[in-house]
Amino acid sequence: MGHSVGQVAGFAGVTVRTLHHYDEIGLLSPSGRSGAGHRRYDDADLDRLQRILFYRELGFPLDEVAVLLDDPESDPQEHLRRQHALLTDRIARLQQMAKAVEHAMEAKKMGINLTPEEKFEVFGDNDPEQYAQEVEERWGDTGAYAQSQRRAASYTKDDWQRIQDEAADWGRRYVAAMEAGEPADGERAMDLAEEHRLHIHKWFYDCPYETHTCLGEMYVADERFTAFYDAMKPGLAGHLRDAILANGVRKV
Repeated sequence: MGHSVGQVAGFAGVTVRTLHHYDEIGLLSPSGRSGAGHRRYDDADLDRLQRILFYRELGFPLDEVAVLLDDPESDPQEHLRRQHALLTDRIARLQQMAKAVEHAMEAKKMGINLTPEEKFEVFGDNDPEQYAQEVEERWGDTGAYAQSQRRAASYTKDDWQRIQDEAADWGRRYVAAMEAGEPADGERAMDLAEEHRLHIHKWFYDCPYETHTCLGEMYVADERFTAFYDAMKPGLAGHLRDAILANGVRKV
């Protein structure tokens, strides 16, 4: 008896109206009718419908689909080969598009999510992305780097302002401790070193004591970090390195 139009619509994920339209234009006419005159589709009709839907999915207009299906030089195997080639090509192009989108997403994630005006307002002349390429090359394959980039991409102008304000307040208090003669292994200096670690942990990436100790060494090994901290007070980078080390020993 074959399948009703409603059943075929359900099989194929199309509407009954679509099947009626295909019948009206001669693209897919059912092979039979019920006693009441209703459309009945057999397996050959379903095969033809499948080929129609393949070509439609690939963007072929209905008139071109009809020409392809009714080509006397073509057979079902040839249709499958042609559709396979077309689908393979489309998959390749979609994969290229997906890669482009992924790269765009990565580029967005890698950057600080601020307008140029907001960046200047928050950071002034200190470009936060000045060393972005170098940082990615040195630490791009680490979990800390990925975590930091995810967090940074989500921060608003207010978040960055809060980060800057917290860092500036910490810097003023560290300078005051040094000017008061606080040794690097003193309680006040170690507490400030711990606060420094927690600031990184809170805003950028998980920062255990081992990682923090490595950062402290970098502050004196890399002249750019040394210049940054020593601009607050000469000798601060080395003092902070020693305080970080003492704090790590204290916490073990």
